[in-house]
This record gives sequence, structure tokens and C-alpha cells, in this order.
Amino acid sequence: MTTQERTGDIALQSPLDYARAACDALIARFAPEELPPAGRWHYHQGIFLEGMLHVYKLTGDERYAAYPKRYVDHLVDERGNLVFARDELDSIMAGLLLLTLDERHGDVDRRYRLAADKLRQLFRTLNTTSEGAFWHKDKYPNQMWLDGLYMGGVFALRYASRYGDEELTPMTLAWEKLMRGRMTDPSTGLLYHAWDESRKAPWADPDTGNSPEFWGRSLGWYGMALADFLDALPEEHPGREELKAALGGFVDALIRYQDAKSGLWHQVVDKGDRPDNWLETSCTSLFVYAIVGAAKHGCVGTDRLEAARRGFRGLTARLRADADGRLVVPDICIGTSAGDYRNYVTRPVSDNDLHGVGAFLLACAAMESLERGER
Repeated sequence: MTTQERTGDIALQSPLDYARAACDALIARFAPEELPPAGRWHYHQGIFLEGMLHVYKLTGDERYAAYPKRYVDHLVDERGNLVFARDELDSIMAGLLLLTLDERHGDVDRRYRLAADKLRQLFRTLNTTSEGAFWHKDKYPNQMWLDGLYMGGVFALRYASRYGDEELTPMTLAWEKLMRGRMTDPSTGLLYHAWDESRKAPWADPDTGNSPEFWGRSLGWYGMALADFLDALPEEHPGREELKAALGGFVDALIRYQDAKSGLWHQVVDKGDRPDNWLETSCTSLFVYAIVGAAKHGCVGTDRLEAARRGFRGLTARLRADADGRLVVPDICIGTSAGDYRNYVTRPVSDNDLHGVGAFLLACAAMESLERGER
């Protein structure tokens, strides 16, 4: 932090105030087409802009709808063509923007549906394990990562709900069940970051195939995916009860590892006693979202919401202003692959990384909805 930056002066009135300030800080810094990595159809931009669209839905402020639209329109032509990596689930996540834009503009502009259809087809071409779970990327053969369930699964269920695709819902629920069965640690209730069917990855346990640690943001992606799955599934769907039980157990496991003093969670979630571990804001934001979602769907009692409130208070206590008075979300882990403990605790930390600001926006939206009684 430079001497020109100010701490302790970000004290706003509501979660929505914080969300607006976070959106406005990045709007002031980047044109939509300049969001890093510039010119790419990518989940970094996708999570931030998905968070912004949540803020739009709560505020009705058209700026927060126009900005994501400009990003998409820069990369998607009128025939729905876009350039994306065809061998990874990460390419699918930003497709959530297409579904919202098609809902708003599809009667006059077909590009969003056409592009969504192209992303949907990836599920027919991605490599899978022998049991049918998707590889995270081709450069990680035979590996299933927690991150992937949010990157691909939420789009799949929302696409199925919007367009009536009967293949995607059973596919996605089967994928989640495989992930939960292979990657859950019975002693903690947490899920390992990655699993390698071949056991060839240097981090893979020779017996289980799991990576050795519980990385915060990967757990956040998983928990948020389950909450969003329940939003997307019809009330009468037979898979809801199993998902509700899974999310409820997951949330109870997470809360056991919440830092008592700060309300945040650590980069390696279950090792908060180690001096080189550190409190990380993006995973905390995603956990807040997942806990609120679990309470909303009746997966846990409303008493668990106190953990979400403590987490959100901890997040806002960490915020600061830059030299121009704009909000800064600090302590965000940059992207990382699976690995050992040292791999995670030595990852660089960033300010206003899109991973973290997008996650923070989603936490703000969840807490605002909670305060409004929309549970």
C-alpha cells in the first residue's frame, strides 16, 4: 500500500453501497473491452460481470447492465461467433452473461442465444474421466477440479431451464455427485481441490487420487455452484433433496474453520494455525454467498446466517480506498493450479483482482437480499 492510500475510511451504509463502490472503482479504471486479460472470453471477466449483473438486478441502475453488454458485444458478433478455448470449462462460465442478455435483448438481437448455443456444444466435445466427469482442461488430463463445477455446471443448468435442454440437467447432477463422492474428506467434510483418475499428477495421492489440500477459492466455487443449482432446479425436481443435504453439510463444515477474530477464512481452509497461512477475501466472499444460499433453500437453519454476517463484516473491515478515494478489495489470491501446502500459501496476493471483486459483488448481493428479507 502506498502512502497515498487511505485505510479505515470505507464505511458505507449497506451491502449494496459497497457493491456500487466496487463496481464503480473498476468501471473508472477499465473500459469493458480492457478488462484483464484484455480481449479474451474468460471467466476472470465473467465472474466480475456476473457480479455486476446481480447488482443491476438489485438497483435497476442501467450502467451495471450496459457495461457487461459492451464487454460481450465487443467479443460476440451478430452471428454469435466468438473466440474461446475449446478444451476447458473456464470458457463456459462467461456464458452466464449471454443468458441474461438474451433474456433482456433476445427479441431484437439473436447473437446471445447463438453464442450460448455454441458454448453449450462444448459439453459434447470436452474430454471426460472413465465415469463421465469433465477434465478441467486438456493440459490437465484425467483431472477433475472443484472450480469446474461452477465454471460449467451453473451455465448448464440455467441453459437447460431457459431453453428446455433435457440432456444438461442429469449430466450436471451426475457430475456433481461424482465430484462429491471422489473428493470429499470424511473427517472434515471439506473437498480437496483436485482429483486425478490416473494418479500421475505430482500432487495426487496414490490411493485416492486427491490433491493434498483444501484451497479456499476452489471450495467457494463448489459451494456457490450448489447454491446456484438449487436456484435453477424446479421445486419438484427429485435431485433437490440430495443437493440440499450436500450444501447443508458443506456449510456446516466450512463454519467450523471460520477465523474467530476476523470472520474471514484462510487460504488453506483447515490450517489457520500455521503462521505462513493467510486470510483470503475471495474465498470468504464466496462462502458468504453459499451460506446465505443454503439458508434460503432450507439446507441449514437461519442460525448459520450469523457466520455469513461475521464474514461480511470481516470483508468490509479489510477494504480501503486508493489515492482517488475508490474502493480497493485486498488480499485476493491470483489464480492457481492444484498443489501442496506451499503452493497455495506462497501464491501472489492482489488488490482488485477480478476474481476477488466479482466474488465480493456476489457476497454483497446475497447480503443485500438477506437484509431485504428475500430469503
